[in-house]
Amino acid sequence: MKINDLTSDIKLNNGVTIPRLGLGVWQTKDGEEVETAVKLALAAGYRMIDTAMIYENEIGVGKAIRDSDVPRNEIFVTTKLWNADQGYEKALKAIDASLEKLGLDYVDLYLIHWPAANDLWEGEAPLNKREETWKAMEEIYKSGKAKAIGVSNYTITHLEQMKAYATIHPTINQVEFHPFLFQKDLLEYCDKHSLVLEAYSPLAQGKKLADDRVTAIAKKYGKSNAQVFIRWSLQHGCVAIPKSVHKARIEENIDVFDFELSAEDMLAIDALNENLHLTWDPTSIE
Repeated sequence: MKINDLTSDIKLNNGVTIPRLGLGVWQTKDGEEVETAVKLALAAGYRMIDTAMIYENEIGVGKAIRDSDVPRNEIFVTTKLWNADQGYEKALKAIDASLEKLGLDYVDLYLIHWPAANDLWEGEAPLNKREETWKAMEEIYKSGKAKAIGVSNYTITHLEQMKAYATIHPTINQVEFHPFLFQKDLLEYCDKHSLVLEAYSPLAQGKKLADDRVTAIAKKYGKSNAQVFIRWSLQHGCVAIPKSVHKARIEENIDVFDFELSAEDMLAIDALNENLHLTWDPTSIE
């Protein structure tokens, strides 16, 4: 897969285009830290910012976007609905709350953050809540408050269940995806059903970056291990949202469009899979 342009993007199943690479802001503090990170990213050429209500930094993200010289219609903004806001009425209120914090009229993508119904991730008939929530998501999409809607941390089981209640299909499934959690079956399912898989924690939260096998591959291309991780996700057809607050790393993470991993190296990286979940494993959520 040739992806050799910073402006490369992917067309979602509703016709909206999403950049292949964006900045994630999980665990980035609201205020100066997140504002600086977003401004650095936009200056480096990023055109997608991924936040969430539960990150508690939507205010700073929105301020940085509004203060930027980059036109709003050139920035792809994602935020997410938290577990406690599942349900029809709550979800409709949640998007308004997020838009108010962001100071924006719309987001480009609105995701159900987890297939769980509450903070305890138990009880409350999760399937019924997901169905109610998706009906609200469809209303949010129709209203124009979100240009696209999707899900996050959904397994194949959760996606199959959606077929019984969704009249508008999700465009994105954002999941943990990196060489040590190569969710091949889920990736193939998403490809088959015209869903884009969006990779969060594509750098495995830094915990596996020093792996000697990755280092050996990176040296062949004159690239860093982090750049190899990101490139691997992109060549699997994913959107990737690496997170950093450091200027040098923000710039390094987007410098992945001038090389291509060989088929042999892609297979070698695939083989690193350990089913390593660094965040919660959603397979236990019914």
